[in-house]
Amino acid sequence: MRFRSYDSLRVFDVVARHLSFTAAAEELNLSKGAISYQIARLEEELGFAVFVREHRSIALTDRGQRLWRAAQPAFRGLEREIAELRGVGGDARITVGLSTYFASRWLSPRLMTFIAARPGVALRLQPAIDLIDLAQQGIDMAIRWGKGQWGDCQIEPLLSCPAFPTAGAAIQARVAARGLAAVLPELPLLHDRDRSEAWQDWHRAAGLLYRPTRDDLVIPDPNVRVQAVIDGQGVALNDKLVEDELAGGRLFRVSEVALDDYGYFLAYPADALDNPALRAFRDWLLEEAQGAIVASSY
Repeated sequence: MRFRSYDSLRVFDVVARHLSFTAAAEELNLSKGAISYQIARLEEELGFAVFVREHRSIALTDRGQRLWRAAQPAFRGLEREIAELRGVGGDARITVGLSTYFASRWLSPRLMTFIAARPGVALRLQPAIDLIDLAQQGIDMAIRWGKGQWGDCQIEPLLSCPAFPTAGAAIQARVAARGLAAVLPELPLLHDRDRSEAWQDWHRAAGLLYRPTRDDLVIPDPNVRVQAVIDGQGVALNDKLVEDELAGGRLFRVSEVALDDYGYFLAYPADALDNPALRAFRDWLLEEAQGAIVASSY
């Protein structure tokens, strides 16, 4: 049977992006009741529910998630074509999600070269820590930290930044006196997120037994995590972007063992680079990262 409710499908796309009928109504300039009607009409024609209605929120069903992932590339392509036909350069607006840590320590000092070279690109940097569903967060491309093992989008290495254990002055003194292997089991390990494998990977590389404790802390914001280490709250895995703190004696590297496969990666939907502005920004990022690697080798 031929599908007919394409107007409702567009409403579904906006609701799925916000996971809110109220926010979708505001964006589309419709009443909340009109939004509910369109979704009910869509579900009736589809023959299955696209949302689970909870007490104060909604969530996509498994089928709704599949439908939304299929609809996203189609809507993006259509919007690009309309923008080109109108001659308004819709592709020149891009949103990049990244941590304020990476933005301030690596991207910001370089960004003016891109802005000067591509003045027609409206770039929006969206502070984000847990970059899980890019489309739901309205992000065209993300810069993620880790070892690149994400299966939800296209992944491209940007900047290798091996991760190594760091500590504040007080903990560094204990390590210097007794050795890291003796002190580490007594210390809280600071993690970037729940179920992170980074510390487990490091212990394996160091030939040490990994023993998580109830004192371990999850601090998603990297800047807050750096300060927590300086304040003596535990040890954390950091990278060369904390070179100022290391040089100033506020942070100390407490082991030569590093996770060489960790670093920063570009993450984007499969069709994202069809956007000329996003492709230009991605190419510029890769060039800057390569230049940084060459400069650090001298």
